[in-house]
Amino acid sequence: MTARTHTRSHASASGGVEIRLPWWAIALPVMAFAVLLLLMTGSGSAYAADGGPAITQLLERVQQTLSH
Repeated sequence: MTARTHTRSHASASGGVEIRLPWWAIALPVMAFAVLLLLMTGSGSAYAADGGPAITQLLERVQQTLSH
């Protein structure tokens, strides 16, 4: 006995494409970016890192990139 397979209709037949992402597909990258940004900016209390020039250089690079 063979099993029937369900066929999917193509996007052109339905009139548009609808993509649904689960909530965690958006939340996890946002949380990872926020954690990495906090780790980068919160290093001022570390003994070996001074944190000042690196942050200044990063902000200058971002400003240069956005201005071009």
